[in-house]
Amino acid sequence: MLRSSDYSSCNLERRRWIAFAGIAALGATSWPLRVVAAEEKEREVPAVEDLMREHGILRRALLVYAEASARLSRGRGEVPPDALRQTATLFRSFGEDYHERSLEEKHVFPPLLKVGGPNAALAKTLAAQHERGRQITDYITAVTRKDRIGTADVAPLGSALATFVRMYEHHAAIEDTIVFPAWKELTAQAEYRELSEQFEELEHRLFGEDGFEDAVKRIAAVEQTFGLADLSALTAPPPPRSAQ
Repeated sequence: MLRSSDYSSCNLERRRWIAFAGIAALGATSWPLRVVAAEEKEREVPAVEDLMREHGILRRALLVYAEASARLSRGRGEVPPDALRQTATLFRSFGEDYHERSLEEKHVFPPLLKVGGPNAALAKTLAAQHERGRQITDYITAVTRKDRIGTADVAPLGSALATFVRMYEHHAAIEDTIVFPAWKELTAQAEYRELSEQFEELEHRLFGEDGFEDAVKRIAAVEQTFGLADLSALTAPPPPRSAQ
């Protein structure tokens, strides 16, 4: 009986054969470049790389939260509720429902919990932080339903955003540097390759073929609204001269 990974290999070879046939029909002069392009398109994203680039989307959402929190703490009314709600919606669908529930809690944490030790304790803490993050996302969504953020909500919202950013920045860094490498070490190569395929297939099923790219576009639009789109404008100023 063929395993799912065998079917995937067969399908990959079939798609490559079709790509080669199409390239031959177009003419021989450009086929080497087209073959490279076809191979790159078929390149499988390894599971840990997939998880870490998803963290990139969530970190960009955290930058929006940090900016909103800073504005609220200064008493400035320049926080667009709709854009903040869009960020929370993206964090819910792409981060909490997909990245956390369907990948980390289903596939990454269980092997660590089974082995026990310090990484199992980390996995328990991370799962608890996932749940706290979902509560905060519910709160952000509720507060930003109206056209403006109410006066009574300014300070609590600013505080909730700031503490969420502090928690999740460290949360993601621990996963990237400790949890994901430990999980990969525990996972056999064949299983790891199969999970890499499953992760990508699930992403496509939930968000379409361009799921990650669509998430990038969505967070980029929010960054534009908050004035965070130009990276060069965010370059830190030079430090002051030390008094000597």
